[in-house]
Amino acid sequence: MLIFTENKVLSSHLLPLINQNKTIGFIPTMGALHKGHLSLIEKSLIENDITVMSIFVNPTQFNNKEDLEKYPRTLEADVAKIKKISSEVIIYNPTVKDIYENNVESQDFSYDGLEFQMEGKHRVGHFNGVGTIVKRLFEIIKPTNAYFGEKDFQQLQIVKKMVSKHNLPVTIIGCPIYREKSGLAMSSRNERLSDESREKASVIYEILKETKKLFQKKSANEVVKIVEEKFKKMPDFKLEYFEIAEESTLLTCKRKNKTKKYRGFIAVFIDNIRLIDNISM
Repeated sequence: MLIFTENKVLSSHLLPLINQNKTIGFIPTMGALHKGHLSLIEKSLIENDITVMSIFVNPTQFNNKEDLEKYPRTLEADVAKIKKISSEVIIYNPTVKDIYENNVESQDFSYDGLEFQMEGKHRVGHFNGVGTIVKRLFEIIKPTNAYFGEKDFQQLQIVKKMVSKHNLPVTIIGCPIYREKSGLAMSSRNERLSDESREKASVIYEILKETKKLFQKKSANEVVKIVEEKFKKMPDFKLEYFEIAEESTLLTCKRKNKTKKYRGFIAVFIDNIRLIDNISM
């Protein structure tokens, strides 16, 4: 299995393959891999000649220094998981200096307003950090296809918008959310939960499924108020937001329109650990 830590060496390895018109599938991650990440590898292996996965905890997309420091870093275990699927996967595990040189700062991006909704309201500058790292990785790897999980649905839409606005020659492919048996959306942050909190957190998906049913009969505003009231009665949780938004614009649903697709988005704290999830309405 090839593991690269320097972008110039990786680019030199990939360039002859690109010149042979080999297709490259790319999965950008921050490590602490779970089955959701591994499913992206499996899809890429089927759809491309070469598969590259990056493992890099990107400092510019964290607006909370403590969260950055506590983010799980499990490279050895991650490599072992990837090997079980295929030893042909190329891993890019750069240092901060290799990515940013001596300027660890985000570029400014405009996503036509997508960046100001939900996560953007609560994590100022987050999507500038996402755009900066994803664009940089695309420049290094030059993928044909790039794979993102729908758990971070807003991020998926942001990346699609960035690719469109910057005319980047890569196809962005969204993949379904993987869930634990309890229904909890798989996330690297789940590893920081106690067993008890992990079990309790399964209620998030139960509530999301309930909102999907309620949305057939009630207005978006009514459904939001029901969710807010539910969480007020659960002292172990702190609801940051629940919103029903239109999928393409991410604008909050004011009045239902049968020609539009909507999705419910949620961010919740338990044990001071922030979990996000979403569901198609």
